[in-house]
Amino acid sequence: MSTTSAKPAAIVGEELPVLTRKDFVSDQEVRWCPGCGDYAILAQMQKMLPELRIPRENIVFISGIGCSSRFPYYVETFGFHTIHGRAPAIATGVKTARPELTVFVVTGDGDGLSIGGNHLLHVMRRNVDVTIVLFNNRIYGLTKGQYSPTSEFGKITKSSPFGTTERPLNPIKIALAAGATFVARSVDRDTKHLEEMLYLAATHKGVSFVEVFQNCNIFNDGAFAAFAEKEVRQDRMLYLEHGKPLRFGKERQHGIRLNGFKPEIVENAQSDEGLWVHDAKSASIAAAMALAEMDYPEYPVPVGVFRDVDAPTYEELVAKQIEDARARGEPDFAAVLQGPETWQVE
Repeated sequence: MSTTSAKPAAIVGEELPVLTRKDFVSDQEVRWCPGCGDYAILAQMQKMLPELRIPRENIVFISGIGCSSRFPYYVETFGFHTIHGRAPAIATGVKTARPELTVFVVTGDGDGLSIGGNHLLHVMRRNVDVTIVLFNNRIYGLTKGQYSPTSEFGKITKSSPFGTTERPLNPIKIALAAGATFVARSVDRDTKHLEEMLYLAATHKGVSFVEVFQNCNIFNDGAFAAFAEKEVRQDRMLYLEHGKPLRFGKERQHGIRLNGFKPEIVENAQSDEGLWVHDAKSASIAAAMALAEMDYPEYPVPVGVFRDVDAPTYEELVAKQIEDARARGEPDFAAVLQGPETWQVE
């Protein structure tokens, strides 16, 4: 488990709680289809939460609508099952009113990128200090198999019997373009990696966005099998490590270099010279965008932390604005109402 600096876990002087995974398992029956990738995500979240050393009453899970959005019922913390696509808006309100809370948003590729697309964009551009976990199974699972915003072009589903005619959204590119200060990707079947990404996201100060490739074994089984199965993932996935050259393969024998802005595979790279060195701390999103565009089978699929930078959080800026306004004294609202139709704000 990474030991990067974390958010304050508890009030100064308060004894930190010693919790285990069992403390975060609720008494609710988990009602996902047998074999669903959601179980793996839930298990890794419950394993990760004790590492934060945060009291359960200071943690809130907020969701929208969809299979993923049952999540708050299954974690023994506070939770809020909101309406379709609006979890980021509710989370913004919770974090602004109660900045000491640790807030998670759990959403899916339909809930978060279709009806909730605008809300997702704005929570990221504002840099609200919440952790967003987006389950991406490239299908609508709860409503029984319609194509989603991330379904592949030409995919045949119940709502596209002749194949989709829409280009899919790339969640990582959206998060980067919206200015998210932490952006990562993992896969449900790589549980150790998934737990690490959830931990790094939760301990980042600012908005964190984690896309999880999640298998829907009922309506889109095997969507990521070609590169995510245990037998092939070392050769077909690229594990990003800050400050290290991009290498992949069972023996890390292959590398990636940049030819202008275009990534190129270097087979059996004998040295690291000339290979692309990953910089997750870069203020520019250009290199991360190039990584986000890499996809199988032309390239190995990047997983890990794409971006990890610091910036003031929304709730800090709001609190400072309120503090400054109070320091100026009580405003004369009667004078404002009875005055001219325009006024200057200093």
